[in-house]
Amino acid sequence: MSVVLIVDDSPTEQHVMSRVLEKNGIETLVASDGEEAIAIAEQNLPDLILMDVVMPGMNGFQATRRLTRNPLTAEIPVVMITSKDQESDRVWGLRQGAVEYLTKPVEDSELLAAVRARLT
Repeated sequence: MSVVLIVDDSPTEQHVMSRVLEKNGIETLVASDGEEAIAIAEQNLPDLILMDVVMPGMNGFQATRRLTRNPLTAEIPVVMITSKDQESDRVWGLRQGAVEYLTKPVEDSELLAAVRARLT
């Protein structure tokens, strides 16, 4: 079974994304900020990380950069899912190592398609 780490400081977003993925046979882990995400990723080595950007402490850009430059977690794809919808934000997210950049609100079908594309 595939495992996806959901990183978002909103319990509602965590719940919604977890529900969609778990209904489709994908196990989920959750983190509320960048530091927690790095710790969980290093310990569990998920198959994919869904990363918010605006979070307390270490933001999603910083966490993605650390994860993609860490030999232990560098092979885990990171998909950013955020309300930051400027083109410069998207470019910056991809430069930090994200493989895809989606803006909220994300439809369930779009979320599932992005996850499945990275898990195959």
